[in-house]
Amino acid sequence: MTQSRVRFAILGFGHHAVRRLLPAFSKCNEATLTGMWRRDQAAAAQNCAEYNIPHCFPTREALCSSSEVDVVLITSPDAMHWDDTLLALRYGKAVLCEKPVAMNAAEAEEMQAAARAAGLLYGVAQNFRFNRSLEWMREQIAAGRIGEPQLAHAQYSYPATQAPRKWIMDPKLACGGPIADVGVHCIDALRYVLGADVVSVSTLAQKDQLSRKVEAIASLQMEMTGGIYANVTASARALYRTLIEVTGSEGALIAENGLTVDRPVQLEVRCAGELTETVTVENEDGYTRMLDSFARAFRGEGSFPASGVDAIRNMRALDAAYASWRSGRRESVT
Repeated sequence: MTQSRVRFAILGFGHHAVRRLLPAFSKCNEATLTGMWRRDQAAAAQNCAEYNIPHCFPTREALCSSSEVDVVLITSPDAMHWDDTLLALRYGKAVLCEKPVAMNAAEAEEMQAAARAAGLLYGVAQNFRFNRSLEWMREQIAAGRIGEPQLAHAQYSYPATQAPRKWIMDPKLACGGPIADVGVHCIDALRYVLGADVVSVSTLAQKDQLSRKVEAIASLQMEMTGGIYANVTASARALYRTLIEVTGSEGALIAENGLTVDRPVQLEVRCAGELTETVTVENEDGYTRMLDSFARAFRGEGSFPASGVDAIRNMRALDAAYASWRSGRRESVT
C-alpha cells in the first residue's frame, strides 16, 4: 500500500510561494500542498482557483486547526514568524518556517522552546542546505580535499528595487536589509559546508535613500570556530550574483552561482593557483528535496538538517552583526 503524502498548508502565501514552492510541491514524492491562507482573501480565492489548491482557509486559526493539515509552512513577513509559529504549535502542528526565522535570537529561542515542549517537529526553510553545490563542497571539505579550511567567503547580491516583496525594506516587517534577507543564507551556507559556528562579527554597512532605516549593502567579517576567518558580503543594489569559496591549507573550492537554483553551478577545485577539477551541478530540485526531507522527518524517518537550533545560531550571528553595525565594534556571538 502506498503511503499517503504529508499535507502542507502555506501560511502567508505570496510571490515566493508562486515562484518557488508551487513548482517544488508539484515534484515532491513525500509532500503535498493541501491549503493556504493569505491576508487578502480575494487574492487568496483567486490563487486557490488558479493553482488548484484544495483548501482556501479564511483565517490563520482555521488553517492551523484543520484536520486536513499536517505541517504549517510559514512564509509570512519576518515580523510575523514568531506569532505564526507559536499559533501553529498551539494547535499541535509541525512547523517549517522561512528564514530569517524571527526578528532576533530571543524570539527564535522561544519558538524552539515551544516546539520542544510540545514535542512537535520544527525546522527552518534554509533551502540551500539541499543544494547539490553545497553538499559537494561540504563533502570535499570533510574529506580533507583542500586541507584545513582557513578562509571563506559567501556573497549574495540582488536588486531589491525590482523585488516584488515590497515589505523587505520596512523595518516593522523585515528583520533587516540584505544582512537578514540574504546574508542569513550566506551565514548558514558557511556554517553548513565548514561544520563551524560564528564566534564574533564585525560589520560595515550603509543605508541609502531607498532603504531608509535598513541597510542597502553590507560586509561582515566573521571569526568562526576552528580558527576560520570568513566574510559575508550582501547587496540589495547590485545585479544578481551568488558565490561561495573556501581556501584551505592545500587548495581552494569555488562555486560561482553556489546559492543559485535556476541555472547550472560550476564548481572548481584549485591548487597552487592551478585549476585541477571542474564539476557542474544543478540545484533546481533543492526546494523539492527540502519539502520531502521535512515530510520524512515528520513521519519519523530521519532528521531534518535545518533545525530550530540552527535557526537560533543563525539569529545570534545576525544579532551580533547588527549590534556591530550600531556600535562600530566587533561583537561576540552570545
